Amino acid sequence: MVFSRFFKQPGRPEESGKPDETSAASAVPKDNADDGPDVDYSRAPEEMDEASWRERAMAVLPTGSSTGSKRMEALWGAADAHAPSHYISATGCRLITSQGRELIDCTMGLGAVAIGYADERVTGSAVAALAAGNVSGLPHVLEVDVAERISSVVPCAEKVQFLKTGAEAVSAAIRIARTYTGRPRVIGCGYFGWHDWCSEARGVPSATRALYEEVPFGDIPAIERAVDAAGPDLAAIVIEPVVEELAPEAWIARARELATKAGAALIFDEVKTGFRLRQGGFQELSGVTPDLATFGKALANGYALSAVCGAAPLMDALRDTWVSSTLAGETGALAAAQAVLELHAERDVCTDLASIGASMRTAIEHAVRASKRPGITLGGIDPMWFLRFEDPAIETRFLVAAASEGLLLKRGAYNFASLAHDERTIHEIETRASTALVSLRDGT
Repeated sequence: MVFSRFFKQPGRPEESGKPDETSAASAVPKDNADDGPDVDYSRAPEEMDEASWRERAMAVLPTGSSTGSKRMEALWGAADAHAPSHYISATGCRLITSQGRELIDCTMGLGAVAIGYADERVTGSAVAALAAGNVSGLPHVLEVDVAERISSVVPCAEKVQFLKTGAEAVSAAIRIARTYTGRPRVIGCGYFGWHDWCSEARGVPSATRALYEEVPFGDIPAIERAVDAAGPDLAAIVIEPVVEELAPEAWIARARELATKAGAALIFDEVKTGFRLRQGGFQELSGVTPDLATFGKALANGYALSAVCGAAPLMDALRDTWVSSTLAGETGALAAAQAVLELHAERDVCTDLASIGASMRTAIEHAVRASKRPGITLGGIDPMWFLRFEDPAIETRFLVAAASEGLLLKRGAYNFASLAHDERTIHEIETRASTALVSLRDGT
């Protein structure tokens, strides 16, 4: 399965060598680039007042960005790419780079933003909450209100616990399942973040790794074998229900049967799919209800909020273990989520996202077809689509060329539709992608 190349973790065997250092210098003239690649990382931060943002970042941040997928080599495929490294502001689906250039953003904060950047309604709700004091020694009433709203739209959500990140929410779900069942082993399929329980990265003890087994997406015999091997030690089966495509119906149904028979928890990681495919995520779309589910990203339109929710008996296991985060109930993010939930109640946001995503895909497909450039295909589903390149060097050159034309696209999976991608913007996406592809064909 090729999905692994989109979400590789540092320290895995396939990343033991150097990253692809293919330079994109030929795609974009240096004087048009944000933050050139000539960086002296040995200089101390206090010596870098006149340095580029990229140079300053590498001096004080170990990888240049606190988000792995926003590192230069992750964004562009080459750490020295002549391409934007930082932004100053973002509105709708457009951002302004540190060099003052406007980009149409198709990544939408790695899927965290489905309504649009700086949406007036969401921002107004968050700002009002912040102005009233966003934390105190007591939980705010918003925590109750937003939990009730989630419970009303998510099939499995009898109770809800808030956290801040998707990885944190999935880790909490695993803790809940292990506490409830009294068992240690977990079977999973998907990308669940960086925490120890599912990671193969350096620094994770081998004893921890031994408690987790990954199975291929959609493979019924593989999940059956893994459940048999886990035997009475199986605590949970955790599945990310979209890995390039929707999970096969028969596979998901079989996972539900196996978990029930084994007395284990079935967990859906809905961090990307919740409030995007449907309000209730994949479980609402498929009709298969997990015991626990995690949400994040589009839940609060880019504000830091995640949730683990599920059947009351399992969620009540939180009373017998410890899952706590000081800022989990911070009101700015809760108020943003409240505004998002209200918007979903007023209009069919998810249907709109699917329609907009289909138009974005079509625009890119037209550009690729017109360019007659081989080795480029599109994948994914309409609200979450991606470009695949046979040649990683061509991918880097295209992404950098597209950025020079004012278009930010994700390397690997996924690009995300938002309500801010209107008809005019989609036309611009096609035009800018076409120009970038022509520049590759012409060798510029």
